[in-house]
Amino acid sequence: MAIQVLINVLLATLWMMLSETYTFGAFIFGYLFGILFVLVALPLLPGKHLYLRPVWKSILLAILFMKELILANIDVIKIVIQKEIHNKPAFFAYPTELEHDWEITLLSQLITLTPGTIVVAISDDKKTLYIHSIDFSDIDSEISSIKDSFEKAIKEVSIR
Repeated sequence: MAIQVLINVLLATLWMMLSETYTFGAFIFGYLFGILFVLVALPLLPGKHLYLRPVWKSILLAILFMKELILANIDVIKIVIQKEIHNKPAFFAYPTELEHDWEITLLSQLITLTPGTIVVAISDDKKTLYIHSIDFSDIDSEISSIKDSFEKAIKEVSIR
């Protein structure tokens, strides 16, 4: 993937030199031209996908996190403004299918940064996260919620 980026930047720079226009707009035009070249040459280059795919999936992951962050903040606000507290805090074990350290770390950080949940430990085999939730309803719904949102998005980012 790094070779794709290098080729793209070199083609953008070459475009600026050949057109003798050293502006940001000329670089962007050359960069777009380079993306087309890399797409055509993709079968000859290492990597199965265009290097912009993980970038796009990362942007979608950030949007998903913002959505979850807003929803979790609303849930915490509902708990805080209640006259009587009826929440049920609890710990639960979350089995993860992620393999790489950076994926597990990213998942842990996304869970911890979401209000109302925190990852308190990771098992030695890195297959289980121990999570505390401020308002625990059902273990299966909590696990499927994380698996269908954050973990699925992280897997899509890491596909090469």
